[in-house]
Amino acid sequence: MYEFDVLAVGGTVIDGTGGPARRADVGIRGDRIVLLGRAAPNATAREVFDCTGHVVAPGFIDLHSHADFTVRDAPLAEACIRQGVTTIVTGNCGSSPFPITPERRHAIDTTLARGGSADMPWEDFDGFARAVEEAEPCVNLAALVGHSALRIAAVGTELRPATADETAHMCELLARAAEQGVFGMSTGLIYAPGSFAGTDEVVALATEARRAGLLYSTHIRDEGDHLVEAVTEALDTARRSGVRLQVSHLKAMGPANHGKVHEALALIESAAAEGLDVACDVYPYAASSTRLTSRLPDWALDGGLDALLARLDNPKTREAIAAELRAKTGHTFLPEGTVIAAMPPGRYSSWVGRTVQDIAVATGRDPAEASLDVLRAHQAQVWIVNHAMSEADVDTVLRHPLSAVVSDGWELDTATDGHPHPRHFGTFARVLARYTRDRQILTLEDAIRKMSALPAARLGLTDRGTLSEGMVADLAVFDPKTVSDTATYDAPLAYAQGIRHVLVNGRPVLRDGTFTTHRPGTVLRKRPPRPPWPGVPPTPGR
Repeated sequence: MYEFDVLAVGGTVIDGTGGPARRADVGIRGDRIVLLGRAAPNATAREVFDCTGHVVAPGFIDLHSHADFTVRDAPLAEACIRQGVTTIVTGNCGSSPFPITPERRHAIDTTLARGGSADMPWEDFDGFARAVEEAEPCVNLAALVGHSALRIAAVGTELRPATADETAHMCELLARAAEQGVFGMSTGLIYAPGSFAGTDEVVALATEARRAGLLYSTHIRDEGDHLVEAVTEALDTARRSGVRLQVSHLKAMGPANHGKVHEALALIESAAAEGLDVACDVYPYAASSTRLTSRLPDWALDGGLDALLARLDNPKTREAIAAELRAKTGHTFLPEGTVIAAMPPGRYSSWVGRTVQDIAVATGRDPAEASLDVLRAHQAQVWIVNHAMSEADVDTVLRHPLSAVVSDGWELDTATDGHPHPRHFGTFARVLARYTRDRQILTLEDAIRKMSALPAARLGLTDRGTLSEGMVADLAVFDPKTVSDTATYDAPLAYAQGIRHVLVNGRPVLRDGTFTTHRPGTVLRKRPPRPPWPGVPPTPGR
């Protein structure tokens, strides 16, 4: 009989806590680590992994992903596994594929989905989780429920405050999702219809999230001219509700706003010092990726995309939308840095990978008009890569002890005909290579902490995120000398290199850089807090 199912020997263990690297072997039985130390010379195992010259780390946890819309079509999640990511956290920026009410199913935004993922035949988190597990993913998935999805289910897509009854209904839907095992709630306060909500509505939902022990993750209301005010709103929401707060992908958009991350971080630090449970996250790129419609005023999106398209067909309202977009040009809307990433087939399909400014010059239109032309020709379902951030700001946020590393991605393999952001394929390897090995912005120990123990703690995962005996055996083994991101803005469809072995729930999914036949990922569920029971220790949540 074998002593271990898997034995990883000869590696340098960096356990995720931020503590120093050390030489140790890792023995695994079932889905748990049962040895972290020196294995006996005669130890036996079904599978032995030689990790000499490599770092053995906890599997990385991507705290901010949108792969709930793509994981069923790409369950191997090769983009994640080849970066050492073993758990993805979905439902961010207010967008989740549940809850769904039959009468408003048509209003759910499925623009991230491809293939079968656009078909969502469920109504709640339980149904969604079953569909994901039927796809047999390689990665684990932990879900948040999105405020926009809650609002569509209870209110619709109209630009107006929720009534008291509608707010209560959203809270009921949130409570049900919590009972089914979601880990948190998110808002996307720049995206319709979430942007239609006032602070009081968000506080009501955050209060319900706090009651359920959930994390509140927010894409704040403004990341440009009013960044500081938006961070203040998020902190005030946490103060009023008592919820744990995660500020998503902290950044400053537009040259006039570069440097404001210092003030934003100071506000977060001050709030943490007063006792607020708050942190933030960041992706290691100076460009974002979002919907082109996010550049438009809220009133233009009142009623959803069909209503927007009707307004674009009306010369008077179209010009009013264009005027507001022109006012942002050169500030938070930079046509020369706005690259078309993906959209349904149509008139401008050949311009994917080119900028709005390129289209404007070629068509003789100003950039605002060109943007609206593209939206109208492609059903308002246009994704962009937006070059409007500062490299120095990225360094500043990445260095901060309260920031976790995230991808904000959804593409799980390179089988796409779009021109996506390289962050889908390179985020975690880029931190290990560019920001740790090459530029020494971070130590290797702290970089791994920001990708493992820190996001696990924010999420409330008690048995993942660090390497120690008794923890779930999610492992990433990589060569610190060769790990690198190969995806670029010009050629984004390329996987990371240097990740040698990856284990998920104790099963190897990547061995010597090659995928195995194992697909052991699962949908994780948050367990509600248990009342104290004398003499019986609490059971770790899975």
